[in-house]
Amino acid sequence: MQHYYAIEFHEDRVIILDQTKLPLDELYIVTDDYERIAEAIEKLEVRGAPAIGIAAAYAFALAMRKSKLNGDLRQRIDAVYERLKATRPTAVNLFWALDRMKYVAENSNLEEMSDNLIIEAVKIHSEDIEMCKRIGENGLEIFSEKKRVLTHCNTGKLATGGDGTAFSVIKKAFENGMVKHVFADETRPLLQGSRLTAYELEKLGIPFSINVDSTASVLIRDGMVDLVITGADRIAKNGDSANKIGTYNLAVNCKFHNIPFYIAAPSSTIDLKCDTGNQINIEYREANELTSIGNKSFTKDTYNVFAPAFDVTPAELITGIITDKELYQYPYKF
Repeated sequence: MQHYYAIEFHEDRVIILDQTKLPLDELYIVTDDYERIAEAIEKLEVRGAPAIGIAAAYAFALAMRKSKLNGDLRQRIDAVYERLKATRPTAVNLFWALDRMKYVAENSNLEEMSDNLIIEAVKIHSEDIEMCKRIGENGLEIFSEKKRVLTHCNTGKLATGGDGTAFSVIKKAFENGMVKHVFADETRPLLQGSRLTAYELEKLGIPFSINVDSTASVLIRDGMVDLVITGADRIAKNGDSANKIGTYNLAVNCKFHNIPFYIAAPSSTIDLKCDTGNQINIEYREANELTSIGNKSFTKDTYNVFAPAFDVTPAELITGIITDKELYQYPYKF
């Protein structure tokens, strides 16, 4: 199995696998420029809530290390924080990681700040690796026999610092003989399922098929799926969960056809300051992501486009939420 990773830190440089080129080309971005990392987050060259947080943490540390710190240090800290905070609005891991980095910066003396920030970023990365491992282990609880699983978007190593969230559950279950087949929604408009999840499933030798998003309801209706598991970018205090657009459709279908629907996410994705999903800020993407693929347009770019990147699944539609701490069940009390 070929080694790959979403993000690594080596010799004061961040190494990012450019996910916009997968699965056809494996190209890496190597940089010590925090602005370039911010752009990578915005362009989805690095994506997935935990990976975004990790990338932003390294970017913050590098920004302060490269700075000569002339002028107002507080102003520099705030400027870097706000730039990185503005990259993606929905994934709570971004803000959680940046808040940690800002706290370290504000509570370090000038001589130690640079090293302390690097140490904190590496710690955030290491913690995510461990959380992914525990999510996979806790997720075994939802398997009593060999299952056919459907998943949406990408939740594996490409989205995290470790083996993934929902993907970590699938991987661990497969290693324990509990996964018969995986159906991967293509995940329009950017095809994270058919490009990225398929890429990861293939590398692990897990039997899979890719399907258009609208086929999922037929698979569920016809009894070809035993359970659905996805990730989440933000989970409210009551269990309402924001994830890639199309997740809500799956939860409704699962409820109607009486099959389990699970969310898997690290505890850092739970936003206890957010009471319900109504308070989650949903990101909207550019029109060209719907009207073209790559540089090729397939419809008129003058058409109006409605392009939310995420939707919110109400807690009552979620059978369970698998975290690094435990498998929570409705009604949710974190």
